[in-house]
This record gives sequence, C-alpha cells and structure tokens, in this order.
Amino acid sequence: MHFKPWLVYLVIGFLGLVPLLMALLAGAVANWAKCELSEASVGPCVIGGRDVGKVLYTMFVSGWFSLITLPAALLAMMIYSVYLLVRR
Repeated sequence: MHFKPWLVYLVIGFLGLVPLLMALLAGAVANWAKCELSEASVGPCVIGGRDVGKVLYTMFVSGWFSLITLPAALLAMMIYSVYLLVRR
C-alpha cells in the first residue's frame, strides 16, 4: 500500500504533538472554568456539576511526555525521509 508522504508526515507530527496539545487543552479548560491547575497536586474543578480536577491534572502532566514524543516524531520523520530517498 502506498501512502502520500505529506499524510505520513502529518500523522507522525500529530502523534508527536498529542501530549503537548493535551496539556494546552487542560490549561485552556481550567482557565475557562476558573480553576487552579498545578503539576504539584490535583485541585478541585467543578464543571457541569462534576469534579474534573483529576482529569485536567492528568492531561496537564501528560505534557511532559512531549519531551519523548517530539524528538521521536522528528526521528521518525528523518527515517521516513531517508526511506523515501532510498526508494527513489
């Protein structure tokens, strides 16, 4: 099966950015709900009658995984580029 190279790069880049995007989304939701979000501990954050503080904390702390996923995505893109060059 043949994939379009730009689509492969897009998927690899998106997968590399997912943890960072999750952390940014958690920060935006906490800001919108006027909740305090910290890496130190889980804080209460009630949205729609439910406490989502633990979920926001988990999403926020997952941003640290981008220290692994971003370089891994860059490496995967470089390997895929070499693959494309060799294939031609």
